[in-house]
Amino acid sequence: MANSRSAKKRIRQNVSRRGQNKAYRSMVRTTVKALESSLKKGSVESPAEKFLKMQKVLDTAARKGLVAKNAASRKVSRMAKRLNAVQA
Repeated sequence: MANSRSAKKRIRQNVSRRGQNKAYRSMVRTTVKALESSLKKGSVESPAEKFLKMQKVLDTAARKGLVAKNAASRKVSRMAKRLNAVQA
């Protein structure tokens, strides 16, 4: 158990940041699933908008270190490929 003031503060900060990271990671998963479901439906306009939102969210998550940079890039690339297949 932490005894010093700085250690106690660090624990409080870690708890707060963990909650923020968890919420953002959940939002990432939600946006990816929303895009996948709209791609399965086969509509054209809606997935394009959702793709841009997903790309922004994933890039931000990668910048924050919540998702590995290459993993985010790979996910965006695969979704772009699927989106182009639906639009073509």
